[in-house]
Amino acid sequence: MTKEVRLGIIGMGLMGSGHARSILDGQVPGCRLTAACDPERRLAPEFAALPWFDDVPSLLRSGAVDAVLIATPHYAHTTAGIAALKSGLHVLVEKPISVHKADALKLIAAHRNRKQVFAAMFNQRTDPRYQTLRRMVRGGDLGKIRRVNWIITDWFRPHAYYKQAGWRATWAGEGGGVLLNQCPHNLDLFQWIFGMPSKVRGFCQFGRYHKIEVEDDVTAYFEYPDGKTGAFITSTGEAPGTNRLEVTGERGRLVVEGGKFEFLRNEVPTSEFSRRTKEKFQAPPRQLVPVDLPEGTGERHVGILKNFTNAILRGEPLLAPAAEGLHSVELANAILMSSIEGRTVEFPLSAPRYSKLLEGLKKRSKKK
Repeated sequence: MTKEVRLGIIGMGLMGSGHARSILDGQVPGCRLTAACDPERRLAPEFAALPWFDDVPSLLRSGAVDAVLIATPHYAHTTAGIAALKSGLHVLVEKPISVHKADALKLIAAHRNRKQVFAAMFNQRTDPRYQTLRRMVRGGDLGKIRRVNWIITDWFRPHAYYKQAGWRATWAGEGGGVLLNQCPHNLDLFQWIFGMPSKVRGFCQFGRYHKIEVEDDVTAYFEYPDGKTGAFITSTGEAPGTNRLEVTGERGRLVVEGGKFEFLRNEVPTSEFSRRTKEKFQAPPRQLVPVDLPEGTGERHVGILKNFTNAILRGEPLLAPAAEGLHSVELANAILMSSIEGRTVEFPLSAPRYSKLLEGLKKRSKKK
């Protein structure tokens, strides 16, 4: 049995170099960094001990790695991922797995050998708050879910962030803004916990807070087949921001905000109480129910790297299979399409229609 995973990182920018440092610091047992790949050699001196490749084909032919982590600009996630899968390597891809649904489907279809581990960097799935909430929702602790509201506006980014690279915040370089860059994490958690909606109406503002061509302020409304609704609000232009996830069900309300995980449970389900009470203004009696949670917010990026490594070495189940990354891509695409076309979008999203829309935006893009 293989005792270690030889990993190469494709894309040594902000994220890729951060992952490299974590591995070199020994934070991921069983994983050894053996190669870096990036046509820009800006960080090559810092990682001088590593073999450095200027292009993906050279790395894939080298025999220096068993697996790759793809941390390139978004559009290259698809092309580099397909090439790595076809070469027989294990693959971990940063979020989003692709810019749009059609590319995501192509990438997922390239994973034909099930012995190859194929994962996505959805690091917030390691957070015990969201893991616990998922178990409670699926286990029926809140009863039938009625409404989900997530205000996630603590993704503030100043102008300097968008100026650091010419591909950022452009349709041709990044394929979107807050929905494709920061919020794949939150959109992934939304569907991971509550499932996919049947309809969405999106309202996006493009360059509201920054001199960019993509969305930096979003409000979306979701409808589900079982009648529940959802609201999703996000921005990179508000400070101080908010991160508050509120879930209302028949059995009460649960709020995740900061260090708070608060479950206010109804003693009688809402609908049952409403039918039976003779009082005109009384609500169901309720009590605060303590929920045991581990401290902290999970191991995040390192946790996903550990899980990926253990899946290769020991067959550990993946916390974030790459195929599930399709859902957050589809949600982001649908919100953007809904806003741009001024209409409600139904799921499943038409991949060809969105691809055509995106191509039009790319032609007008000012990517440097």
